[in-house]
Amino acid sequence: MPATDSGLDSHALRVVQALAEHGSITAAARALGYSQPAVSQQLKRLEQRVGLALVERVGRGVRLTEAGRLLARHARTVTGALDAAAGDLAELQGLRAGRVRVAAFPSASATIVPRLLADLGGRHPGLSITYVEAEPPEAVALVRENRVDLALTFSYPGDLVDPHKDSAEGLSVTALGRDEMLLVIPAGHRLRDEESIHLGDLSGERWIGGCPRCRGHLLELCERSGFVPDVSYETDNVAAVFGMVAAGIGVAMLPALAIESGVRQGVLIRPTRRREYRTLHAVTADGAEGVPALTETLRRLGVLAASAG
Repeated sequence: MPATDSGLDSHALRVVQALAEHGSITAAARALGYSQPAVSQQLKRLEQRVGLALVERVGRGVRLTEAGRLLARHARTVTGALDAAAGDLAELQGLRAGRVRVAAFPSASATIVPRLLADLGGRHPGLSITYVEAEPPEAVALVRENRVDLALTFSYPGDLVDPHKDSAEGLSVTALGRDEMLLVIPAGHRLRDEESIHLGDLSGERWIGGCPRCRGHLLELCERSGFVPDVSYETDNVAAVFGMVAAGIGVAMLPALAIESGVRQGVLIRPTRRREYRTLHAVTADGAEGVPALTETLRRLGVLAASAG
């Protein structure tokens, strides 16, 4: 008969186990912190539920019957497992244990992610954090496939390939902050003295484009400013972009996080007149806020992403 049908519960099992270990109702009650009548009542109710005598009187005391001894053997296993589970849950709740699997895009790998790992490691050394690099569409898929717990992603205003639309349906998407899009021009550029630059003033320049989504966003912004950019070079390598710009062969637009991750020599960084930006997001499975380690990771990531903007 399954335990759920027999009326067994953890309190009753602990009484039987204590009786087996301490040899009397009085000693068992003392060990459990119960009164003697309470232990006697627990035993009586348990005997009624299982339909077997669990104790028998011997002189002025009692001892377990064969059924009681059998139940006591199982009680050690069951209560031990329950205690272990309670301990593990307490460790998770107190962030002394737990695992969070994170994915993020390349420019976050050299900026936000190291800060996040160091921050969590210092605050909660018992947490296990793993990381994999992935562009937003792939990172969202990793969350859906339960291969990561949290994806740091980005989207552009009006993005036609926004990973936070159909592909993230059923997932939880939280906006964390903005990552400003900045212009990269040679140090000796004719607009070097401008505090901010209108995109239209760069209509005659050759451009260095990045990933397809970033390049698409650049085309959209330039078309809105009245021209089609001459994207002569394409690379996702930030160091290569800086090198090309410094050599005077083109200009570029990069997010602030990407610029922060590179060594800026021979180039100038300027905001656009309209202060263009992309939005940073955290993507998790729906209901992830119930997992303490993941909740804390989201909270710290939000703080770091906000400060990055």
